[in-house]
Amino acid sequence: MDLSIVNLSALPLGWAIAVAATEFVIRLVVLGIVPHKRRPSVALGWLLAIYLIPFVGLILFLLLGSHRLPRARREKQVEMNRLIRENSPPDAVIGDDRPLPIWVRSTAVMNDRLGALPMTAGNDLTLLDGYDTAYTAMVEAVRAARRYVHVEFYIAAEDPATAPLLDALDDAVARGVTVRFLLDHLGSAGYPGYPELVRRLDASGVQWARMLPFRPWKLEYTRPDLRNHRKIVVIDGDVAFTGSQNCIDRSYNKRRNRRRGLRWEDLWVHATGPVVDALNALFVTDWYSETDELLVHEAQDELPAEASGGLMCQVVPSGPGFENENNLRMINTVLYHAQERVDIVSPYFVPDESSLSAVTSAAQRGVRINLYVSEISDQFFVYHAQRSYYEELMEAGVTIYLYRSPTILHTKAILIDQEVAVVGSSNMDMRSFALNLEVSTLVHGGAFVTDLDRVVARYRANSAVLELDQWRQRPLGVKFLDNVCRLTSALM
Repeated sequence: MDLSIVNLSALPLGWAIAVAATEFVIRLVVLGIVPHKRRPSVALGWLLAIYLIPFVGLILFLLLGSHRLPRARREKQVEMNRLIRENSPPDAVIGDDRPLPIWVRSTAVMNDRLGALPMTAGNDLTLLDGYDTAYTAMVEAVRAARRYVHVEFYIAAEDPATAPLLDALDDAVARGVTVRFLLDHLGSAGYPGYPELVRRLDASGVQWARMLPFRPWKLEYTRPDLRNHRKIVVIDGDVAFTGSQNCIDRSYNKRRNRRRGLRWEDLWVHATGPVVDALNALFVTDWYSETDELLVHEAQDELPAEASGGLMCQVVPSGPGFENENNLRMINTVLYHAQERVDIVSPYFVPDESSLSAVTSAAQRGVRINLYVSEISDQFFVYHAQRSYYEELMEAGVTIYLYRSPTILHTKAILIDQEVAVVGSSNMDMRSFALNLEVSTLVHGGAFVTDLDRVVARYRANSAVLELDQWRQRPLGVKFLDNVCRLTSALM
């Protein structure tokens, strides 16, 4: 049966033969093209789309099939990696005043080779647990700025929640501080408060740019599903913030969210030490990618050749600007080295084959794996695709905690053996591994891990454990929808 959108029976014989032949050629040719350097699941997803609807599927593949940024942008990333390495000591781990587990050191070496940023000692990280707490801390830091403020968010808007921070940025400009602001174009454009923010930035002295802009009418085109999902704020090279929180109200300013009572729960990190220079290097890279301006004077601080005390931290950039899926490799590595307990907090958990195997293998060898996800979601396809994995996860021994509605648990964090933590912007899903530019921070240090464990314990207390027998009894229609959405997960 021909499932093509073209009705061959309605065409003259000659045209029908030509269309059928073209469809055959398309199907034949893509067999040798689509699988090139793609996961089998992704390749099969695209092949399925092309085989079912050849012309539409091929057009979508040509528009969206490559997960790589344009060559010019990738060359800028290579250039920035070279500059960062020239201003960094040759060692992947800086600060040997305390013993590091061998596997943590080897993970740091891998991260350094992939992302060009070493692990350094001498850092201090403080968790800011709560939206208001995070905004208050950022406002205070911006009001103390003397030289520059660098702000980068996936989603940014002007609303009552963000007004104090935006006012602080305006005041900083007025007293001579250089303020730069990056926001993801399509990530922000769909939210109320974005147009108001654009007008405000245009009228202010803030230097700003859209990341990965999609404005073909202005000859600005980037593949629309490649997004910059990073969240970074750096002040004077002395203080930085990063984590999961966007620059928008907890309701994301949407009426349907307010009708449902949805509110986002996030985790923000205040940082000092060499990790600030690493986060700033990432901002400088993104600013250079969008504006062609290389901020030499505000990224001239070299990472220290020696460091001691504090926490061992490593910033891990990832995304389509890199040849490898840096965050996926790091996450899989720490999962395979877990011995006792792993806590995974991810609002969108849609693993690829490798990360699913890493999680289930750890559970099957006796590691206690706790997965924290939201009871409800704001993303229809991702939500149902995620649910399709629950049964096999629980069968492997993973305990799934459903964070009670109407709050969306948006934190992205992993705890390993009360010893190592990963925090940042990256979800555990295929989009974060392959399509989004992300930033994660690998942390080794008891005090920070203990604080993060307290936050996770609060999430656990506000969650219900999903029972395997109960889950298996869910309606067949719901199971069908979950499984259908799972087919789309490789293309999300």
